[in-house]
Amino acid sequence: MSNHQSPFQPPKTDIPTSPPDSLSVIRQQEVIQLFKQIIEPTLKNDIISLGMVRNLRIVDDYVYLRLYIGSHQYELQTEIQNLLSSLTWCKKTYIQLCTIPGVRTAIAVSSGKGGVGKSTTSVNLAAALHIAGAKVGLLDADVYGPNVPQMLGLGKSEIKVIDTPNGKRFLPLESQGIKVMSVGLLAEPDHPLAWRGPVLHKIITQFINEVEWGELDYLLIDLPPGTGDAQITIIQESPICGVILVTTPQQVAISDVRRSIHMFRQVGLPVLGIIENMSYFLSKGGEETPIFGSGGGQKLAEELQTPLLGQIPIDPRICAGGDAGEPLTLTEPHSSVGEIFRQIAGALNTTFSPFA
Repeated sequence: MSNHQSPFQPPKTDIPTSPPDSLSVIRQQEVIQLFKQIIEPTLKNDIISLGMVRNLRIVDDYVYLRLYIGSHQYELQTEIQNLLSSLTWCKKTYIQLCTIPGVRTAIAVSSGKGGVGKSTTSVNLAAALHIAGAKVGLLDADVYGPNVPQMLGLGKSEIKVIDTPNGKRFLPLESQGIKVMSVGLLAEPDHPLAWRGPVLHKIITQFINEVEWGELDYLLIDLPPGTGDAQITIIQESPICGVILVTTPQQVAISDVRRSIHMFRQVGLPVLGIIENMSYFLSKGGEETPIFGSGGGQKLAEELQTPLLGQIPIDPRICAGGDAGEPLTLTEPHSSVGEIFRQIAGALNTTFSPFA
């Protein structure tokens, strides 16, 4: 789309890019220490540790920064301005708000490698949140293997572009109560998605900035596997509050997840929890057989000191539901798989209190 305006509020002035002098470095550390006093009440951590403050610059007596927030966190801007007013040298603060209008909480779903069931997890988690009464959107940002449309029965649907006060926007589709946007809805069926750097960056940025989601309690962002340009662009440009990591029990998958963790920590993005997929095969008699080994998800959760949100069994109905566009959690919410996803959704609702 051309001639559009980003929903990100533009800065009042361009941020200078000249190299900082020693005084600016000292003042920047002073500002960072002040910001560490501002605690985000939901995740109970400071806004620096949570990666909510980025591109911080001190130029002369002026402070420039980007603030990445959800739709319910605008009061943080006021807190920052009030805190910086206590600095005798600070003449003015320029804050560029980076938010997705109407979206309360954006959560990334990531995996270190492909084939661990990340998209299946994203779809069923979105379904579980919908069952719990939340308004849910699902952004399929897996630009190399966009499978979400098929999993929600949207394989042949077309995306519309509408005019809004902020310019032209993509209108997400809706399936089974879940709003969906995916690069798979824009690509030709069965054609390879062979996009290179600049084009890929533009597509991802448009998907983050130019979708008219309306009011959402949660926007789940299904990331591509790995730690390449696409993943880095998404986590740097999005007001994501945290990430859920999907893995399988074997050590190969766990090793790849560790690489992803380093990428998230670089921007201060917290890991909200681990979901271990394909944990075991559950026989009709109730016997659990760990086909891919056991203990990997628990070990990773202990390393990160983060909760193991759930262990999803191998169930042929998950695959059948994905192929048919009918997620198992929606069609059989009281199945063993459905119950686990609903428990995970309950844990997220307890943390983020979207209905408060």
